[in-house]
Amino acid sequence: MHNIYRSVIFFAAVLLACGAARADISEITAECDQCHGDNGISEHGEIPTIAGLSEFVLSDTMLTFRDRARPCREIEFPDGDAAHAPTSMCDEAGELSDADIEALAKHYAAQAFVPAQQEFDAARAEAGAAIHREKCEKCHTDGGSNPDDDAGILAGQWRPYLEQAFADYDSGEREVLDEKMQEKLDELDAEMIDALLNYYASQQ
Repeated sequence: MHNIYRSVIFFAAVLLACGAARADISEITAECDQCHGDNGISEHGEIPTIAGLSEFVLSDTMLTFRDRARPCREIEFPDGDAAHAPTSMCDEAGELSDADIEALAKHYAAQAFVPAQQEFDAARAEAGAAIHREKCEKCHTDGGSNPDDDAGILAGQWRPYLEQAFADYDSGEREVLDEKMQEKLDELDAEMIDALLNYYASQQ
């Protein structure tokens, strides 16, 4: 009888602990969604959609920001919420534990990626498709839309965000960890990058 009682108490404690963890991660995702949009689907060009990215990309990105190994630009909350002071991804990630990061990565990886509705030049997009096939497709398959590549999602991502990412790589503010990727980036001039940006924007 005592063993059954102890088992019931233990099971109840586990359920309570799990419930608390879910409540905690819900609070964190609610805060993330204030910038990244509901379920991580951004409505603002400078802020990327994070829904549907792979767990590896999401966790690696948050760890990199936590280590302040990427540009820590201060941003205003996109909806102009006066109750929130400007913040940066480095500050936000700095408050996350390893368990938080793992839970957030699982949560957003399970969401569906929704391409941004944005303008693009059809002719430039066609040129960008050819450039992507030649220089990018090996690592960013399916036109840059496959999360299983563990290389982010380019297709349908916001153009202003991708434009800033290219600029950060070019300036050295954002480190390129793969030598082959660096070689490919070095081959791209401004016109080619513009074509690629139009191509990724066109995938809606």
